[in-house]
Amino acid sequence: MEDLRLNVALLRRRVPNLTSAARAVGLRPATVSNLSTGKIPVGRAEVRTLVALASLAECSLDELIIRGEKVEMMETGIKALDLFAPLTKGGTVGLVARPGMGQLVILSEVFYRLREQGHATVLLKPEDNQQGVSDILDAADTVVESIKEAYEHIAQLGTQQQVLFAADRSYVLTGEIQELQERLLNIGIDSVTTFLVDLKGEAVDEDLPYGPLETLLQFDADLAARHMFPAINPIYSTSSVLEGAHLDQTHLTIQQRAQKLLRRYRELRSIVNVKGSDSLPATEKQTYKRGELLEAYLTQPFYVAEEFTGQKGETVTLKETLEDVRKILDGASDTKDVKELSYVGKMK
Repeated sequence: MEDLRLNVALLRRRVPNLTSAARAVGLRPATVSNLSTGKIPVGRAEVRTLVALASLAECSLDELIIRGEKVEMMETGIKALDLFAPLTKGGTVGLVARPGMGQLVILSEVFYRLREQGHATVLLKPEDNQQGVSDILDAADTVVESIKEAYEHIAQLGTQQQVLFAADRSYVLTGEIQELQERLLNIGIDSVTTFLVDLKGEAVDEDLPYGPLETLLQFDADLAARHMFPAINPIYSTSSVLEGAHLDQTHLTIQQRAQKLLRRYRELRSIVNVKGSDSLPATEKQTYKRGELLEAYLTQPFYVAEEFTGQKGETVTLKETLEDVRKILDGASDTKDVKELSYVGKMK
């Protein structure tokens, strides 16, 4: 059963207003989202849920459920992203954040890093000239003004190389993104990884704001307020790559252990903020310290921010990230100070 996953692309094309459609047939949008990203394995889904989704998409269960197809990860060298919510090649990535949490910075950084790996980057220019848009305009190889222009450009590029395409949520609400993706698939272009952002910050308050996704990057207000970037929430960010059949078991084990530690650490932070760290039992003090170290380690200097931070950008391979995180989890870094791990690359 581990090689089963939802045909997210089909679901997205057939049911663009999935939130309201799901509710209308008695499904929780959160459940649909978790099935799409693999947070809930298809094998554990209720039969009635899958039947309802197939009915909404007007397809058979065989069309809705894909068997034996491996999801390919795109490694970015960004520790938090590669560990908790790996990008899915050819999938759709949704960034959920309020303004000021760094979503455009991380999009610019991903564009920069993957462009170095040979990907072409295309941005559909947002209709509103909001704060930070100029930075992402500079990060893209090509900026297009319309869906029609995006289709023509990507159709040409997609036969030669992998394409990263980014657009604002406003184009999702009109259904134009879904139409674009379907037109590209109809001509055999499946090499496009789509990034959807929300410049107005409204997606935070909605279920399935982009429809079903292969990768969800949920940003965290607390991390952003403490200037711990990238402010990717390690608990709620997820990816279909994390399904057991698609991920190296070592990665999956370390990712789950890291989430468990950070979940408990966040609970303890609430206690420490009120009563102080001395109120914690000895075993919980150890958990708290390791959580602090891991949270600090997951910060990272970005290449696109060098001019503003004065710090050189750092790339950390997934292998190095897993090795370092394992050390923190196992206590091998307990003697280190939190400041030693803040905004570094690989742990020394």
